[in-house]
Amino acid sequence: MEAAITSRVTELHELDEFHYHAFENTRLYKERMKIMHDKHIQERIFKPRDVVLYNSRLKLFPRKMKSRWSGPFRVVQVFSSGAAEIESKDGMNRFRVNGQRLKHYLGMEEDKVASVIHLKEPQMLSES
Repeated sequence: MEAAITSRVTELHELDEFHYHAFENTRLYKERMKIMHDKHIQERIFKPRDVVLYNSRLKLFPRKMKSRWSGPFRVVQVFSSGAAEIESKDGMNRFRVNGQRLKHYLGMEEDKVASVIHLKEPQMLSES
């Protein structure tokens, strides 16, 4: 009877140790995945006068290929909570939005002037 009790207690200790190692491996795996995930996150810092796009998540006209980003808008004020106040290009509409729904607009500004290059017709070489 003593041998069976000792054997059973030993098996229970081994099972507890197996559970401990399994939980430890899971914790290490989650830490590694979090580090890998966090490497790819870009911190978005907005300043007043930045030009941004806004994702309203409204699906009034859902289409497969239609972009959900609307804009461009201009940032008026950034709050410490992460929210931002944006206005439309014409300055008529002004509203507050969550900063996580904004991204920097990388398109060409209308205020900037693009350089124009005039090309001449190539001259044909005469055959002799």
